[in-house]
Amino acid sequence: MATGSSTSDIYNSTVSRLNNIRMEENAQNQNAGQFLSHDTVPQNMLPSNAQNNHQSHQHSSGLEREEMSGNASYAHSSRRQSSNSSAGSSLASSSQSSTSTQSHHSNSHPVYNWQATKTTVKERFAFMFNNEILCDVHFIVGRDIQQQRIPAHKFVLSVGSAVFDAMFNGTLATRADEIELPDVEPAAFLALLRFLYSDEVQIGPETVMTTLYTAKKYAVPALEKHCVDFLKSNLGSDNAFMLLTQARLFDEPQLAALCLEMIDKSTTEALAADGFTDIDLDTLSAVLERDTLRIREAKLFQAVVRWSEAECSRQQLPATPENKRSVLGRALSLVRFPLMSVEEFAVGAAQSGLLSDREVVSLFLYFTVNPKPAVGFLEVPRCCMTGKEQTVNRFQQIESRWGYSGTSDRIRFIVDRRIFVVGFGLYGSIHGPTEYHVNLQVIHTASGKVCGSNDTSFSCDGSNYTFRVMFKEPVEIHPNTSYTASATLK
Repeated sequence: MATGSSTSDIYNSTVSRLNNIRMEENAQNQNAGQFLSHDTVPQNMLPSNAQNNHQSHQHSSGLEREEMSGNASYAHSSRRQSSNSSAGSSLASSSQSSTSTQSHHSNSHPVYNWQATKTTVKERFAFMFNNEILCDVHFIVGRDIQQQRIPAHKFVLSVGSAVFDAMFNGTLATRADEIELPDVEPAAFLALLRFLYSDEVQIGPETVMTTLYTAKKYAVPALEKHCVDFLKSNLGSDNAFMLLTQARLFDEPQLAALCLEMIDKSTTEALAADGFTDIDLDTLSAVLERDTLRIREAKLFQAVVRWSEAECSRQQLPATPENKRSVLGRALSLVRFPLMSVEEFAVGAAQSGLLSDREVVSLFLYFTVNPKPAVGFLEVPRCCMTGKEQTVNRFQQIESRWGYSGTSDRIRFIVDRRIFVVGFGLYGSIHGPTEYHVNLQVIHTASGKVCGSNDTSFSCDGSNYTFRVMFKEPVEIHPNTSYTASATLK
């Protein structure tokens, strides 16, 4: 699955060759995997009692030492023979792992009596993460050269994920010792296991999308939330389109809404980012349908042309006007050509070749004659791009005054068409220059939901004029719906 983000470097630990006692058996089982030789663990790395055991048993034919995933253990040869034949695949640890964790699972630390140093359940389970000790299942994760063989424990996975529980304990439970996961990236799967074993979250810009996919696949909502929160905290105009595509793909409506808000606020910057030309056609159409984009329509059309050229390249088509119009499909009809000036249209869209001759003529007529003909393109202005503000005064004259006591002053209002409220006009003190702190709100009257708010301040000069106090962002007001404008001065 394409996730839109690349994984970090993956560091692979090597599975060791068994000792010389098993050389003949290994030669017979070479088809199960390639064995790489390395030096044995020095005795001074073992605890003193383990050294004694090692010295007493190193020549015994009944016991042997295995080194798997960087951990030394003692096991009876007949019990481990079947698993040894497949020990040639590489085990891996996530690139996001801390230095201490990599050292724990990569170096040849002794296994003997490891429980004594782990004082809590969390420490014991964290030690078992990506560890061959007591493992009863292996996952073959990824594809091709990035494929990794990762050990796990069915019990831990089952108590952390309903999907794993069904996989191992359901009516159709698998009995396989190895499970292939070609659609999951190793770094993301290790991030999932780390969370299930230790509650630790290790995600970064390169792995967050693949980790989110993996968390959804195995129904781990707590990790999903961590991924979404990470994306929200790192959302900007430079990655808003890329994250919007992923949010739509992974069905994250809240994240998608935040991405669209960012695109509304910083339309020019978002369209200039590299990720814009990589979005899919449905995402492009969803953006072009918005009334809240803050950009001139001529600039928006230029961005649409850039996207069409990139799409032609992806489809290995020459970037001719006919092909660009073809790949755009209905998205071209979402460009609001009537919002352009006649000059912008004449030097841009009219000469692009994307419009038919009939469309060009009808649009020129739209710009120059009255009554204006139907052109087949929307004429509704996008928010804040007309350059015009309309002020509505509740009071025609001022005859008296009233005091502020800390309570909110409110006006209920209804409009007959959709508008965007950008601010309020507030009266100030008649006693000379004064600075006020104020909380502005627009409230949906029926539900009490706050549609927009801003905590700010303004200065008055003692006159009886109103003073402009603005919202940070325009507040959308729907027709035939009751709203309450509220201002609280302090």
